[in-house]
Amino acid sequence: MAATTKAMCVALIAAVLVAAAAPPAEAAIGCGTVISYLSPCLPYVTNRGPLAGCCGGVKGLFNVAKSTPDLQAVCRCLKSLGGSYNGVNLGKAAGLPQQCGVNIPYKISPSTDCSKVRGT
Repeated sequence: MAATTKAMCVALIAAVLVAAAAPPAEAAIGCGTVISYLSPCLPYVTNRGPLAGCCGGVKGLFNVAKSTPDLQAVCRCLKSLGGSYNGVNLGKAAGLPQQCGVNIPYKISPSTDCSKVRGT
């Protein structure tokens, strides 16, 4: 269970960073929303399954998390989940944007400073 949650967090971090290239909005996205978009990525980032439906979630999150508050909320969610669990392949999580055809201008990492994440 813990490995599953950490994998989801890493995938979410990737999505947050992907989403950081989007335009501003107002309300922040909740952690539950982030998890729902990225849950299909869990098998992939934990080395237990294929990429499969993960890209749909990554792209979907990128499309809804456009504002600075949304992107920072996603980042914080991923960091809080990712720091608590083992079993996530951080390389796979960091590579999700490229694997899914989404370009982001920064590296996906658990050490990302969420306060510096900005929408476009």
